[in-house]
Formats: sequence, structure tokens, C-alpha cells
Amino acid sequence: MKRLFTWLMAIGAVALMQAKVRLPQFFADNMVLQQQSKCNLWGWAKPGQQVSVSTSWDKKTYMVTARKDGLFSLTVQTPAAGGPYFIGFKDQDYVQLQNVMIGEVWICSGQSNMEMQMKGFKQQPVEGTTEELLRCKDTQLRLFTVKRHASLTPVDDVTGHWDEANAASVRDFSATAYYFGKALRSTLGVPVGLIVTSWGGSACEAWMQADWLKAFPKVNQHVTQQDVDKLKQRCPTALYNGQLKPLIGYTMKGAIWYQGEDNIPRYDYYAPLLARMVQGWREDWKQGDFPFYYCQIAPYDYSIIGWKDSQMLREQQLKAETLIPNARMAVLMDAGLEYGIHPRKKRQAGERLALLALTNSYDVKGLPDFAVYKEMTIQNDTCVIAFDRSKEWVYFEHGTTSKNFEVAGSDRVFHPATKVWVSRNRVYVKCDAVKRPAAVRYAWHDWVEGDLMHDGLPVSSFRTDNWDTPVAKPNATKGDYNNPR
Repeated sequence: MKRLFTWLMAIGAVALMQAKVRLPQFFADNMVLQQQSKCNLWGWAKPGQQVSVSTSWDKKTYMVTARKDGLFSLTVQTPAAGGPYFIGFKDQDYVQLQNVMIGEVWICSGQSNMEMQMKGFKQQPVEGTTEELLRCKDTQLRLFTVKRHASLTPVDDVTGHWDEANAASVRDFSATAYYFGKALRSTLGVPVGLIVTSWGGSACEAWMQADWLKAFPKVNQHVTQQDVDKLKQRCPTALYNGQLKPLIGYTMKGAIWYQGEDNIPRYDYYAPLLARMVQGWREDWKQGDFPFYYCQIAPYDYSIIGWKDSQMLREQQLKAETLIPNARMAVLMDAGLEYGIHPRKKRQAGERLALLALTNSYDVKGLPDFAVYKEMTIQNDTCVIAFDRSKEWVYFEHGTTSKNFEVAGSDRVFHPATKVWVSRNRVYVKCDAVKRPAAVRYAWHDWVEGDLMHDGLPVSSFRTDNWDTPVAKPNATKGDYNNPR
């Protein structure tokens, strides 16, 4: 009889646990909801249970019934930016989320240069961290980091928690995302919420659904648990399932992305691959063509890890701008590190992403723009390079000329330019060894210090030709170069 009583008590406890509302971990104290939107909320309760949801900003109560699988979902209307507020969830018990702000929400994703925390990686610091930690406290900048998780199948939740920005939370948060959010806070003057879901060394393919990859025959179409266990963040679909799918539906403004290094050996289809990824995210999120801003990978001497020709991947990233609606690329040609794949200049990465967002998504006037190569014409033995988006004219960062230009004739053999100069928004290039030039390349190497600028911002590496350049295969003995920990 005693054993039966104990068993019945256990069953009752389980039933009580199942009856209590459970929310994804990103619906929690300190979170930020997108302002002036119909924001999605969801969670789990006892199947068939009615759940009431109350919002303090408008004193409204919403009623929703959990489905057979226990899931319930609803939308709530948010006001203009402000707070703090609370949200209450009640079935048989009551759960209240406190210190909720209304403002601007951004998803931040990619590989190690997005993941890289303000404290840096071991023996790989972020420039300016000490000074920034002394002044980073901001109760209206909220930070959430998704814990790493690769999965063969989609999961319904992530591990993480919201924090207000202070020295302790910022130190362990993405430096690129932090500087992005800080710039938005300063300019817009509203609360900002940043959700970082990233993993060092991750492939673009890992952040995509299997169906989206069918258009890319070079990608493994039949992923198994063994693939996930072995490849983890490089396994197709593994991070979409484990780190992105649970977030889909969280109402936000847009996304920022810093990834590409892992795809250098597969550069030839990166532009359409990234375009398909963004299309898929947008289809899943059901927020139309939400803004997507991304960093071009910075220069680095890839021979250190047995690779080369990363400029081909940079070119693909530049091309992706023309394939993805409502997307722009932040150039980092002046912010690389010759001997380190994790550049220290994360402020430049974050703030340049913020420039794109503020100009294109928030209509802030007066901010600079990235000039981009347009076309080349030939005047006798001189090549004349023209640019788009170059109202303020182009110039060289360190003087009146540059050593980063090369010229080739019809033989396709490139020689360093012997004379390079600027007039207004044109660059003029000559080479004594090439009397009849056919093509020009700028900063067309793995490692280069970009010096062609426009309005304080670097211009991407570019070439005027479309001649094929082979790329080395990865050195398998080098290990996970993008994950130093």
C-alpha cells in the first residue's frame, strides 16, 4: 500500500510539472521585444490547457489554448520603445517575466569572428577591451548568447540567458555584436537586444536546412548522426537544427552575419549559397525581406594553415550583395591581421555593420557609405577604374599612391603597377611592363593592408577580369583552425 501511495504521488508530481507553463529560455527576465510590432510569444503547457498572457504596457490579457502537443503561441502588440515592463503567463500556476524592455532586436550569427568575445581568445586579444569594459555599463543594452549545440534534428529550445550590459556580461559577449549594439543604442536612443548564435569554424552549410542544400550537389545531402558527431559545426544543417531553429519566430528587426573563412576551399558557389541561406531564413521567419548585413572576411596570411586565394571568397561575398535583397556588406580590408585569422579590430566590424543598419534600416542621414568597383576603361597604356557609391571621391590611406595594384595584358601575367594615382572618384593605373593592359587587380592576395578608401571606409579588393584562379585544398592536419579553444 505504501509503495502504491508513493507511486501515485510521483505521478501527481509529474502531472503538476507538466501543467506548469514552460517558456523557451530566450523568453525570460531582461529580454527585449521588438517595438511597434506584433511580437510572437510561445511556450508549452498541459495539452488542452487554457493559458492567459498579460502585458503590463497596455494592461491587456490574451487567452490561448495549448495544442495536443502542449505548444501554445500568440502575438502581442508592442508599443514604441520603452520599459521596463512585465509579462505574465498563467495556467494553473503563474510565471512572470520581469524587467522586459521594448526596443530593437537583432540576431547575430556566424563563425569565430562573430563568436569572439570581448575578452578575446587565448593569446588573441580584442583591441581596446580594457578601456571598453570600464565604460560599457548600459541597462538598456541586453545580451543573450546561445550555447553551442549541433543536432541532427531540429530542437525546440536553446541554452542561454539575458543580461544587461556591464563589465562581466560584455567581457563574455561577442565583441562584433557588442559594438554593433552599442552604436545603435547611441544613435537611436532606444533599448537594444542582441541574440548571438554562432560557433567558431562553422560552415555556411551548417546554418541551412537540408532542403535548401539540394541545389548544391557538392554538399553532403544525407547527413547522419555520425556526421554530426565528427564534423559538429561544419556538418550541413547541424547548427540550423541546434542553434537557429529554436529562435525562428522571435520577432526582430534583422540579422548580422560574420562568416566565410571555413568556406574558402569551396568559394566557387559561396554567393548563391549565402543567398539561399538568407532566403530560407526569411521564409521561415515570415517577416518578409528583413535586413541582412554581413562582414566581408578580413585579410590574413592563409598559407599559415595551408590555404590560399581567400580573395576569391571575398569576391563571392561582394557578389552576394547583388543576389540578396535588402542586404549590404561591411568591408574590413584595413582591419585584418597578417598572422591571425581573428583580427583584433572588432570595433570596426561592429560599427561598420551598424553604419549599414542605421543608413538602410533606420534612415539615419549623413553617414558614410562603402564605395564599390564599377568598371574599367583603357586610355592608351593607362587603366581607369570607376566606382559606384563614391560621392566623396576615393583616396589612398597612406599618401598619394598605392602598391596594391597589379596589371596584366592579354597573356594574363600580372605585374605590379609602376604608377597609381587618383583624380576625383577615378583611380588611374599604369605598368611599364604592360604596354597594352587588359586587366587590373586591387589587393588581390590573402594578406594585404587595404589602402583604397572612400569617406573613411575601405573599398573591397576587386579584379576587372574573370580569369580563373585555383584555390588550394585545406590542410587536414591543421585541425579546427577557427576554434582555438
